[in-house]
Amino acid sequence: QDLLRRDLTINALAQDENGHIIDVYGGQNDLGDRVLRHISPAFSEDPLRVLRVARFAARYAHLSFRIADETMALMTAMTDAGELEHLTPERVWKETENALTTRNPQIFFQVLRDCGALKVLFPEIDALFGVPAPAKWHPEIDTGIHTLMTLSMAAMLSPEVDVRFSTLCHDLGKGLTPKELWPRHHGHGPAGVKLVEGLCQRLRVPNDIRDLAKLVAEFHDLIHTFPILKPATIVRLFDNIDAWRKPQRVEQIALTSEADVRGRTGFEASDYPQGRLLREAWDVAKAVPTKEVVEAGFKGPAIREELTKRRIDAVAAWKEKRCPQPKD
Repeated sequence: QDLLRRDLTINALAQDENGHIIDVYGGQNDLGDRVLRHISPAFSEDPLRVLRVARFAARYAHLSFRIADETMALMTAMTDAGELEHLTPERVWKETENALTTRNPQIFFQVLRDCGALKVLFPEIDALFGVPAPAKWHPEIDTGIHTLMTLSMAAMLSPEVDVRFSTLCHDLGKGLTPKELWPRHHGHGPAGVKLVEGLCQRLRVPNDIRDLAKLVAEFHDLIHTFPILKPATIVRLFDNIDAWRKPQRVEQIALTSEADVRGRTGFEASDYPQGRLLREAWDVAKAVPTKEVVEAGFKGPAIREELTKRRIDAVAAWKEKRCPQPKD
């Protein structure tokens, strides 16, 4: 009876006191065939199981596990029947967070899309499929495919859920671009911030993850142009991401921007010098001592102004040597 309540055959294996395997539902065969298969119609009693199977698919993708056709059909039927609409945000986020820690988190979202659940739980991400981007920059063309490729790359670059989730959400704004403007998406970064906010509010995503995802949506394209940014723009970027109080954000944003560039067909092995430049500029800016500004007699708001000026000067001197721009 206990084994019957399990969701998948491979989870319904037990051992008796003599060490013999109890396998009532063919779990050993499915394990050998690398198949994720539901045990009984009781699977449909808990809609969270749709997400659990998607997570298992992500967790074991590197071992070539696949979902049985009849299980995928049942997951689709549960979705079509509106079962997933009864899930609490906390349960959805918990499964999503766990899926984001797997080796292939993009598989979780692909499975949800295959059974129709992505449209129900993550409509902002589902809306990206079928939205084209310029072939010159995106040989994969489809923004939904690019999003999953980018998430896959982020998983190779960082184990952090914050980085992976922010990468997933980086292009949400492209789903808002009017069709007549396709395949260009001017201003999609800032446009996506509200969508990220809405998604995070709905799923009760922790604030620190939400805040990083909003910053990545807004600034990822700016990082791509880093070599030509003015020193004042670079220092203002550090202000905008609150790097002085949260220095880890510099590395997180460098990684998400790198994942964006390398999450494209044919660009997977690309170098990303902009990330190195961002990290170097940060080292230069943060090395400007506050103490010297105070000792020079500056007081109140003037301290901040002078500190900003000195940081801009330091970044300008570094930039002149590191990536000089052609003179007009």
